[in-house]
Amino acid sequence: MDFYKLDSLSSQAKEEAQRLSFSPVAFHAAKSLRDLGILEALNRYKKDGTTAENIAETLQIDVYGIKVLLDMGLSAGLVIGEHNHYKITKLGQFVNHDAMTRVNMDFVADICYRGLAHLSESILEKRPAGLKTLGNWATVYEGLSQLDDQEKASWFNFDHYYSDRSFPVILDKVFSGHGDSICDIGANTGKWTLKCCEFNPNINVTMVDLPQQLDIAYQNICDQNLQDRVSTHPCNLLKIDTELPNNHDIYWMSQFLDCFSEIEIVSILSRVCAAMKDSSDVYILELFPDRQDFESACYTLNGTSLYFTAIANGNSRFYMSYDFLPLIEKAGLHVVSIEDHIGLGHSLIHCRKIQ
Repeated sequence: MDFYKLDSLSSQAKEEAQRLSFSPVAFHAAKSLRDLGILEALNRYKKDGTTAENIAETLQIDVYGIKVLLDMGLSAGLVIGEHNHYKITKLGQFVNHDAMTRVNMDFVADICYRGLAHLSESILEKRPAGLKTLGNWATVYEGLSQLDDQEKASWFNFDHYYSDRSFPVILDKVFSGHGDSICDIGANTGKWTLKCCEFNPNINVTMVDLPQQLDIAYQNICDQNLQDRVSTHPCNLLKIDTELPNNHDIYWMSQFLDCFSEIEIVSILSRVCAAMKDSSDVYILELFPDRQDFESACYTLNGTSLYFTAIANGNSRFYMSYDFLPLIEKAGLHVVSIEDHIGLGHSLIHCRKIQ
């Protein structure tokens, strides 16, 4: 990763500082331009563009509101134009249509925005001070089932958008060796378990997660009539005396360990090590900012780390791989292989017990 080795700004630094100061305003303007249909209205006019008055009449929104949003859209690069005649830009088209941009923007708006106002408090007090904007829980994971419909959709759409694009690529790798049983640690809604059952008709899966999360996951399993092949193990892995199911062939963790502090990661992996057979395989699917090809991916991951800080739990993050990998060895495991650039930037770490 060579993105951050040089101070690339000189005369533009002050200008960029002003943009940063007003970036929350630009974010809300962009979301309003999208949600109110203004960008879509401009998109229909393609290269010719149109006036604020025409958009106001089409959308039945007061022209004042259309104009102030479009003017900020000019500054944010979402539209171009002059003399009250506007056209959508390529950036505006991405904000309007791109699935990844929509997922990220909704997650930031509905889950992160209010809570991140408490970021400094979270850092100083070592707790997710912004979580109170969503509900009264110790961590966000305890409250996922209690989020309102919009918040729930934004959280799960964000979480699944990235992992879902990795799962089809790695099923062959995970099942390339032996394996009749898999322990899905951090099962979430059961999507990986369902993929495993679909891919391998002989596999049996034990899902591990918080009780309230497993209620949702197991209902999804029952909906597919797979309850004869899937069992649940409700637990809270923050409790250090919590044991994991024994003697599975494969132990799987997808976007799970980033939800814990370094000390907690070592504790969890140590319990995995204690539960597994000498021949068991451990697969960890994670996102590492320092193993990305594109700066925008690194930017997104570093931003999401602050969601963990202020909202999720106050002590976890998307780790740099040079901080994360030594934790595996501390837990009694060794890395067999690492494959990067899976899906939208995941790394798949294959581990075994140190003999």
